[in-house]
Amino acid sequence: GGGAYGAAKAGGTFDLVRFVQQPQVLARIVSAVFALIVFACLVGDGYMSRPEDPQLYCIFNRNEDACRYGIGIGVLAFLACIFFFMVDVYFPQISNTTDRKYLVLADLGFSGLWTFLWFIGFCFLTNQWSWTRAEDVYIGADSARAAITFSFFSIFSWGLLLTFAY
Repeated sequence: GGGAYGAAKAGGTFDLVRFVQQPQVLARIVSAVFALIVFACLVGDGYMSRPEDPQLYCIFNRNEDACRYGIGIGVLAFLACIFFFMVDVYFPQISNTTDRKYLVLADLGFSGLWTFLWFIGFCFLTNQWSWTRAEDVYIGADSARAAITFSFFSIFSWGLLLTFAY
């Protein structure tokens, strides 16, 4: 329905099945799952220590910034997905076209920024992983690869959200 900023007229009842079948809602759920996987892998297995040294270090070439960046964008992306999911729920109830415009522009801007940040994160994590010595990784290699892989997938899921917001 071609109403103001992508929504039909305000009001009406909420249909959960119809809501979940919307492409932007599905893309947002997928993006949230990808973000959850990235930061869970980095929080769970992204830090390790050597048997002789109890100090924890990041699995990505001992670069703490790599783990912090991945965790940071993952947590913020997950929280943003929850926020914009709630916006998607209440969007048809908003009758003010100015408010709708600002919400759509916020979604557009955030999705564009996060598409770029996921690209940077993928490149950064991949680069640091390529410089990681095999003897420095006892466990956690699969989690590191999963974080890299889902960072890559997140580029496309956030790009899709950018397209839907546009």
